[in-house]
Amino acid sequence: MRKPACICACLALCLVSAVVILAAPGVRAESLIDALVDAYRTNPGLQAQRARLRAIDERVPQALSNWRPTVTVNTKIGVERADKISAAGVKSVANGEPRSADITISQPLFRGFRTQRQTERAKNQVAAQRARLLASEQDILSGAVTAYMNVVRERAVLDLRLSNVRVLGRQLEATRDRFEVGELTRTDVAQAESRVQVAVANRVDAEGALTNANAVYINVIGHEPGDLEFPTGPTGLPAAEDDAVEAARVNSPDVVSADFDERAAQADVSIVRGELYPTLSLNGTVSHNEEGSVATETTSQSLTASLKIPLYQSGAVFSRLREAKQTASQRRSDMVSSQRDAEQQATRAWESLATARASISAFEAAVRAQEIALEGTVQEARVGSRTVLDVLDAEQELLDARVNLVRAERDEIVASFELLSAMGRLTAEDLALPVEYYDFAANYERVRGLWLGAN
Repeated sequence: MRKPACICACLALCLVSAVVILAAPGVRAESLIDALVDAYRTNPGLQAQRARLRAIDERVPQALSNWRPTVTVNTKIGVERADKISAAGVKSVANGEPRSADITISQPLFRGFRTQRQTERAKNQVAAQRARLLASEQDILSGAVTAYMNVVRERAVLDLRLSNVRVLGRQLEATRDRFEVGELTRTDVAQAESRVQVAVANRVDAEGALTNANAVYINVIGHEPGDLEFPTGPTGLPAAEDDAVEAARVNSPDVVSADFDERAAQADVSIVRGELYPTLSLNGTVSHNEEGSVATETTSQSLTASLKIPLYQSGAVFSRLREAKQTASQRRSDMVSSQRDAEQQATRAWESLATARASISAFEAAVRAQEIALEGTVQEARVGSRTVLDVLDAEQELLDARVNLVRAERDEIVASFELLSAMGRLTAEDLALPVEYYDFAANYERVRGLWLGAN
């Protein structure tokens, strides 16, 4: 009997796909550590958060500037013409070039404690942003782990799908041969052909999943995946769930940032309240004027103390004070909410890890059992005590067990790193990545005391 053209074409396409897909990763070997290093160095989202922190750093020197004087210079130069007619009818013209220059220095002495509170608020905002940068770093590294393991998983699944197509192809060939000699029926051949087509469809689906996983990998890590290795899990995981939950409640970057946001909001209440207090400043002025028309020059100096006492400000300051108090109350609630979210995240990661480990043990046992079952089914089919459908079902069950094992192994690695993230320990420094760590304080120390300069 002649083979159907569609079956031959499908098998040929599978072989071509296998060669192309399995050959593509051979560009370079890449471990999970390599991928994490690349993500840490080049991810644009992480670079943006670092720039954001440098911008927030500037709020400290802005607050400190209120201790310093302001100096202004005002100059004027012009021309003037004066036409005069005396009582006797005599006309005279006077031309001049008036010039003046003023230098004013104003030194704040007391601003209702606002300078101290503004500095305190700025420092807390910097600390909160540092925690947010750590949270972003954890998100990027967690995403890199997930992207890496997804590619590893999809490649392994595709390998299994390709192998299944080849096995079923050979099974179809054998079924046809036995049909031609009268050992099997047309129904057996149709069942084998159907399984081949299903296997081809599953292979196409696996190729699509791998393409999507590669796209995510490129987005997070910055380049196409090379020859990836299945990694080992991280070390230093807690021995008990309670330890993980407690660490998350205290060390989670989201909790830390919420804590500093609440402190900044409390400082903001004092800043608004300071607008109700008097302000005192010391002002010095030096002026020089020249009147060209009469050839006179005048130089004057003054030193004054200015005290401003607010009596009534149309109620706006009191309204903003009430607003600031409510915002501080909101920040306190946000912090409690962040603690609960961190505890939930740690619990979820712990349970995912436990589930993955239990699944691995179960699927490993299932694979061993299915291998024995398939071998027995094949032997029994040869002597006629099993049907072709029985063999096909056994092969499918073994494939499913192997695919589930691959997925469970991937889930274990991802859940391990998610647990570290929930505990606030999924950073480049905690993982000891071989990379130069970003220095949070370098830019802060550089700009904190600057009086001049735009860079």
